[in-house]
Parts: sequence; C-alpha cells; structure tokens
Amino acid sequence: MDPLTLGALVAVCTILVLFSGVSVALGLLIVSTGFLLIFDGMRSLELLPEILFGKLDNFALLSIPMFIIMGSSIASTRAGADLYEALERWLTRVPGGLVISNLGACALFAAMSGSSPATCAAIGKMGIPEMRKRGYPDGVAAGSIAAGGTLGILIPPSVTMIVYGIATETSIGRLFLAGVIPGVLLVALFMAWSLYSTWKSGDRALLATTNYTWRQKFEILPRVLPFLAIIVGVLYAMYGGVATPSETAAVGALLCLLIAMVIYKLWNPGDLWVVLRDSTKESVMILFIIAAAGVFSYMLSSLYITQSIANWIGTLDVNPWVLMGAVNVFLIVAGFFLPPVAVILMAAPILLPIITTAGFDPIWFAVVLTINMEIGLISPPVGLNLYVINGIAPDISLKTILTGSLPFVGCMVIAIILLCFFPGLATWLPDAVMGPSF
Repeated sequence: MDPLTLGALVAVCTILVLFSGVSVALGLLIVSTGFLLIFDGMRSLELLPEILFGKLDNFALLSIPMFIIMGSSIASTRAGADLYEALERWLTRVPGGLVISNLGACALFAAMSGSSPATCAAIGKMGIPEMRKRGYPDGVAAGSIAAGGTLGILIPPSVTMIVYGIATETSIGRLFLAGVIPGVLLVALFMAWSLYSTWKSGDRALLATTNYTWRQKFEILPRVLPFLAIIVGVLYAMYGGVATPSETAAVGALLCLLIAMVIYKLWNPGDLWVVLRDSTKESVMILFIIAAAGVFSYMLSSLYITQSIANWIGTLDVNPWVLMGAVNVFLIVAGFFLPPVAVILMAAPILLPIITTAGFDPIWFAVVLTINMEIGLISPPVGLNLYVINGIAPDISLKTILTGSLPFVGCMVIAIILLCFFPGLATWLPDAVMGPSF
C-alpha cells in the first residue's frame, strides 16, 4: 500500500479508536500494534517492549514529575488566594483593576504550578465571586479566569514544553525561554481587552476602588514572595549553568513542599499524601502517553509514513505560510478533542519534518503550537478549563462562560499572527541567553 494512503488510514483509525473512549495511551498502543502486525508481521512485537520502556529511559523525563509535585504542593495551599489578594490590594486603583488582578494572578500562579486547571481552580475560587459582587458581567468574570488559566502551559516552567522538547529532541531550556515573551504578550493582550470591555460597559461600579492601607498591602507579601523567589531561582539555576532542568525541578519541588509546610502549615500526613498521590497519578498518565507515543512514532517511521509525508510536502509548490495556516487549523481542531500533551506527542513526529522542510524554526513553532493548545483548553467540546470554571460557579452556564472566553480566543489568534510577522518574539530571548542555535 502507498505510504501516504496508509498514513490516511492510520489517521482515521486513530481518530476512531480515541473517540471510542479508551485512554489516549492505550489507544495509541492499539493502533500501533495493529498496523505493525498487519504490515510488518509478528517479528515487530519483539521490539515493542524495548521501544516502550526505552522511550522512558531519558533523564530529562525526571523533570516532569518534579514540576508536577512543585505545582501540586502550591495548588494544595492558599497560595493562589493569597496571590490574588496581594495583586488586588496593589492594583485596586487601576480602572478595571480587579479583572487585571485576576489575570496577573493567573499568569504568576501558572508560572508556579504549570497547570491550567489548577490555575483556574485556585484563582477562580476567589476571583469569580469577587468580580461578580463588584458588578462585572458573568461572561467577563468567568471568561477572564478560563483564559488566564491557559497560560499555565506557556509560561515556564511548563510541562507541555518539556514534553515537546523530549518528543522533538529540542533544548528544554530554549523552549522555556521561548515562552516568556509570548506569555507576557498574551497577558498584555488579555489585560487590554479586559480594560476595553470594562470601559465599554460604562458601569461606574466596575471602576470603583477599595482603599487599602500600606500595612494591608505589605502584610500579605511574605506569604507570596517565597514562591515567586523559587520561580526566579529555578530559572536562574537553569540558565546560570548551575543545574540541569531535571535537577532544578527536583530542588524546586522540595522547596515548594517545605514552604507549603512552613508557611501554610501543611503538616497533616493525609494532606501530604494527597499531594504526592495526585502528582504520581498525573505523572504516570503523562509518562504512559509518552511511552505509547514512542511506539506510535516507531510505527509511523517503520511503515515509512512520516518520511513520505515530509517528502510529499517538500514537492508541493505551495507558499510555506499557506502550509503553516493549514497546520494551525489542524492543531486547533485537534486541541478541541485531545489534551495538549497527547496532541504534541501524536503530531510532533509528523509535523516536525514538515515545518523544518518548509524553513520554520522548531523553537518558534513550539510556541505557536502551545498557543493553539491554549485555544483548545477554552473551546468545546472538551474545553477542560470551561468545565473547571463551571464547577467553581455552577450557576454560570457553559454558554456564558464560552461567550466570555471567545474574545480571549481572539487575543490568542492575534498573538499567533504577531508571532508569524515577528518570530523574534519567540526566538530572541533563547538566542540572547544561550547563544544562536544552528
């Protein structure tokens, strides 16, 4: 069978298997094993265990459970609420300052936890009721938190970036740096829209301020600054040549646990067990998907599907930007149905040869891909963040949450367009800190 036709058949079968309700990892294994048996014979089964476990034999993978523990220990405390309160007290005199505070808290908490659902839950529990009480429309209150939560997969340290780096054998340090400026850009776009929507509403209640004394402003900082210091320390250790990402993640996880125990009195063994249990579950899930995706990638390569697609793209007489537009549409649609980690691990083996053949930088593409995944987090039918927000505020309908999120989707599309016109937004900082990549 022609490899391109076979590739189309693999795509259809993968979609059908995943839509059947099985887990992503198991679905990838089923499809991979089935096609290898049919087209490569029984001998291929001898290699599957070696490929499955060999994919996990990577020191960089240690950073995934460590960063997850780091985020889980933060999410299990009042750190999100304290971060929100600190920003709200300091930004109270800014017009529309409450929604700005929420978005700023989402950005900072995302950097600490690396998890979008955790960011939505931690900031939303405080931010949404307070915004509604102050007179903000339900759509703005819910939509801003849902969108702000997506920053968790872009702003470093990001588990999604780690997965992309492992899947494409790209420097994780460069990927982290590449997400900084686009992350700040997205926060600025979100805040700009929030200010505009606040001004457009014409409701003076939204511009009202609550006066806080200097004592009230400073008294909350000791509970927030240690976590922020850890983030700064983690980034310094990685880019100052002090430690590798995995070593830095391990130290960061330990420090976050210690701070959670000291500042927030997380001494109860049961609470600590919950943190470690949930972190283990999430880590195993991601690592299982990575292992299964390794088998899936081997199947695509063994049947010459990946190489044939890359060669076919190379022979097309099409503008590279038209090709990139098609890739973006594919990523957005995939993000509607699958979690970011699954999309990256499934698509990276196919897309990387295509984008490099077309002349695009894989570091730049990682940022574009991640923003597309952010869109999927606040888009139906899966839209994980939409359901997290609905769980926090069940009296706000999913339709209202979605409607409030749509302007922020537009902000993400604008960010992608800006990255296409100015790729240096993603590549300048990695090159400046770590030197040009060749």
